Amino acid sequence: MSVEEGEFLSVMGASGSGKSTLMNILGCLDSPTSGEYRLNGEPVSSFKKEKLATIRNKTLGFVFQNFHLLPKTSALENVVLVFPGARQLGGVSIGGGSANTLTVEDALALRDEIPEVIAASPEVRSQRVLVYGNRNWFSRVYGQSADYLQIRRWGVESGRMYDEEDIERRALVAVVGQTIVEELFEGSDPIGEIIRIGGLPFEIIGVLEPKGMSLMGSVQDDIVLIPYTTAFQRVSGRTHAMVINIQIYDENSMEIAQLKITDLLRERHNLAPHQENDFTVQTQEEIAEAATETSRIMTWLLASIAGVSLFVGGIGIMNVMLVSVTERTREIGLRLAVGARGPDILLQFLIESVVLCLLGGLGGILLGVLATELVASYAGWPAIFSTEAMIVAVTVSAAVGVFFGFYPAWKASRLDPITALRRE
Repeated sequence: MSVEEGEFLSVMGASGSGKSTLMNILGCLDSPTSGEYRLNGEPVSSFKKEKLATIRNKTLGFVFQNFHLLPKTSALENVVLVFPGARQLGGVSIGGGSANTLTVEDALALRDEIPEVIAASPEVRSQRVLVYGNRNWFSRVYGQSADYLQIRRWGVESGRMYDEEDIERRALVAVVGQTIVEELFEGSDPIGEIIRIGGLPFEIIGVLEPKGMSLMGSVQDDIVLIPYTTAFQRVSGRTHAMVINIQIYDENSMEIAQLKITDLLRERHNLAPHQENDFTVQTQEEIAEAATETSRIMTWLLASIAGVSLFVGGIGIMNVMLVSVTERTREIGLRLAVGARGPDILLQFLIESVVLCLLGGLGGILLGVLATELVASYAGWPAIFSTEAMIVAVTVSAAVGVFFGFYPAWKASRLDPITALRRE
């Protein structure tokens, strides 16, 4: 198969026919077991990790079905999250989501009484130790409805998702993520196996498709899904939902659906017109905007810290060079006496300042590479180093040397030869 420049190609086929595998190979994420893949005439198998990363960054663009920037974002942006409101203590709000105001009945009412709502899943989560044989793993356990995977656009790789019958009888069944399979079963098929969650035996009936990292850096595959009725009554001991996940029919219905959700919940919670909502309704767009703003603030914060560090380091370089000029005054006078010009002295001390900063920059890069390799080898993560970033770091180090070393060098170049020679 060949795709020429300017062509538009659509790949279609039944589930399991290999479309995702083909896209992973085309995206330089996977290698073919046989045959050859050429990009712009070059065999991709000969590319190193750094070049593959550059291609994925600058040449190819994707919208993946398995990986999302936000853990609950759908491709249609038609997901709404309902959170409990803030609990009041002595007339003081102690944080959003701390009140117990959402119930399972609220979720069922939203699903059954609002036409724009396709699915709703009350959520209760906890962290528990999972035990299988002599192995154990600390993971997140989520109680959800059978519609949760539909809301999340998440598929089952093997086995099945629990159904309404399992929910009604509070069945001890679980659907696990890929991390659980790797940590407890070492990659073998866990379907039908029994794991203990909080001392209770759960049968694994399904394995989720790989999901990857969330925007906040958490591993989404490190998860166990169980019926929400089981989670409420047998695992967590909670009586109220922590979140209600809602899927709306389409994006155009989002605004009217939010209004209907708010009105219905206010009615169910018996709130008077003058009372504030004891819940919060948020869309994925609002969550994405908040995450973007947080990322922007963190970027500026890190840039500020780096700027302060460079300034402090530059002041240190300046002081070192000033001390050097003071201690080498007679040397400077001698050079001037034998014919050196002011620009020659200026260049000498600027070079010394730049070399000092470059050595510090190279030392920092070396320590960073060694620390990254150490962490990567210990955690089993792939480590990819950016040559461009290293070049920028060295360039900035040289610039700091020139900027903060100029005044000491200028001061040295302005010395009077005879005065410098006479100085003790």
